Amino acid sequence: MQDTIDIPTTSRNGLYDITEKVRKIAAKSKKKSGIVSVYAQGATAGIMIQENWDDSVQNDVISLLNKLIPHGVWEHDAQDGNGDSHLKAGLVGPSETIPIIDYKLGLSTWQNIFLCEFDGPRSSRKIAVTVIGC
Repeated sequence: MQDTIDIPTTSRNGLYDITEKVRKIAAKSKKKSGIVSVYAQGATAGIMIQENWDDSVQNDVISLLNKLIPHGVWEHDAQDGNGDSHLKAGLVGPSETIPIIDYKLGLSTWQNIFLCEFDGPRSSRKIAVTVIGC
């Protein structure tokens, strides 16, 4: 089974919690066990599993990536000004795989699934969610 999540983003860099949307797709599949692949469709976005207790961890992720990969100093910036966006997305990666255990996402208490936006804001970011299992 496969479905798509489509969400807008509101800032150049940000983490957007998509856990509940992924959870609903996994539940709709009625798979007792298997895997869920969550894949960001875009060269300047990624998917990350991270804590969602409060915004501090997400803010720290963005702060770290901005320090490691600053805006405006890359060769690709001469093309369209988003060289850092591509590098951040490449470092984070476009996907995560989550197990399905007894009909539920196998995330721990503190794990959530985030779309990582590195070239926003965007009116639409598409995330492909594929469920494989039995």
